[in-house]
Amino acid sequence: MKRILVLGDSLSEGFLLKDSEAYPALLVDKLRAVGLDFEVTNARASGGTTEGGLRRLPPHLKHPVDIFILELGVNDAFLGVPVEQIRQNLQQIIDRVKQRNSNAGIVIAGMQLPNYSADDYIRAFGQMYVDLAAKNHAALVPYLLEGVGGNPALSLPDRLHPNAAGQKVLAENVWRVLEPMAREKASASNVGGAATPRPSGH
Repeated sequence: MKRILVLGDSLSEGFLLKDSEAYPALLVDKLRAVGLDFEVTNARASGGTTEGGLRRLPPHLKHPVDIFILELGVNDAFLGVPVEQIRQNLQQIIDRVKQRNSNAGIVIAGMQLPNYSADDYIRAFGQMYVDLAAKNHAALVPYLLEGVGGNPALSLPDRLHPNAAGQKVLAENVWRVLEPMAREKASASNVGGAATPRPSGH
């Protein structure tokens, strides 16, 4: 079975929600609905940073990865980590995945910071994801929280994390980018059989 690895933070975890309500689990449903045979491993950690992601990554590379979804960075920004350091950490994560899985497709989940002020840090942070995607020939989700950020109807009371309805929107945002890549990987392998895709958390 082909495998999708999600390395993320509380947005991928589905903060305060059931695992089945988080967007990685919802992606399994979408893959199943179009007959694509993938397992989705959700390697998420609430409060996760890019440095923490580097530490958490190795055990998840013991098995082949066909598609890698990288959703990290915003907690670094909240901590005031320099954008260049965030960029370096994300690049190291991508490099390590590619070292073990040279043909893996890469999906980068872009993030934006609330426009409290249009300062250089905010602009540089958002542009960082665009540049990483271009450098690594990766598919880019321009803004993971598109349609959710700032919408109280789709957010938990903290106004930061999506509620169950918001996670469905996140799944759609990722699916627009993931579906063509998943179809390409599936057709390239031309593997028969129809095992049921399933999520697995670690």
